[in-house]
Amino acid sequence: MSLFDYFSPRKKTDDRSAQILASLLVMAWVVEARDPYTGGHLWRVSRYSALLAEAAGISGGALARIEIGGFLHDLGKIGIPDAILRKADKLTDEEYAVIKTHPDVGARMLAGHPLAALVRPAVLHHHETPDGLGYPRGLAGDAIPLDGRLVGICDAFDAMTSSRPYRKGMPIAQALDIIRGRLGTQFDHELGEQFIVLGEAGRLDHVAGHSDDGIPLQNCMMCGPTLVVRREAQAGEKVYCRSCGGEYHLETGDDGRPHATPTGRKGNPAALEPEADNELISRVIQSAAARAPVEEMMAAAP
Repeated sequence: MSLFDYFSPRKKTDDRSAQILASLLVMAWVVEARDPYTGGHLWRVSRYSALLAEAAGISGGALARIEIGGFLHDLGKIGIPDAILRKADKLTDEEYAVIKTHPDVGARMLAGHPLAALVRPAVLHHHETPDGLGYPRGLAGDAIPLDGRLVGICDAFDAMTSSRPYRKGMPIAQALDIIRGRLGTQFDHELGEQFIVLGEAGRLDHVAGHSDDGIPLQNCMMCGPTLVVRREAQAGEKVYCRSCGGEYHLETGDDGRPHATPTGRKGNPAALEPEADNELISRVIQSAAARAPVEEMMAAAP
């Protein structure tokens, strides 16, 4: 089945919009693939965003829009040099200043795009904070669009609970405590409280540390949880660490799913070249389509 066949039952009228939207998701996935320590980040933020939006009483086109915005929020990282994006140590102030350009870069990429209104608020405003100390505009409180406030919480939570080269991801409870302590300053108070309720009820557990539903990240012997195993992967296939290039052979585990076993070899350049997970992207589009067609998402855009 085509990537675009999932998008709407009204396929003839939605096909062009579906293709344009799918191309954005593919681009975002390839951008993510450049950073070896963010495998599954876009999927996780999209899932967290949908869960939080539902808990906040958001539905229909607005919910679908937020789910898609969560996947696309880091689109602007395409403009960040690899030396910074892939750095295995903490960033300097100068490097962090470069990272802080990515919301504006993403917004410029969307300029004139037919679906820009759908995702621009999440792309541009997910690092704004209620106290006005965020970036890139320094917006405060309700001046920050809903999509930015909501996706920003989910993005920060995933950053806290994901491992980096210089630190292990923190437990969910610890990340929730940090959010609780920063309600009204770094995080929207009402949305943050609702996110904490979700977390304490265990409703985030199946997303944290995963790259797809039911697919946990697996460990590279050298780099930690960097191995993304696609849902459609079969025993006998090979996967590669995005950081060190280490090769792993998939073998069937006790749970019936493929598990990665090191081969002791490195991948060649062709094997290490990023390839978009079109099946995962199809599932994201299918989930959004079940909530509303693209016209309804656009109509709900702020």
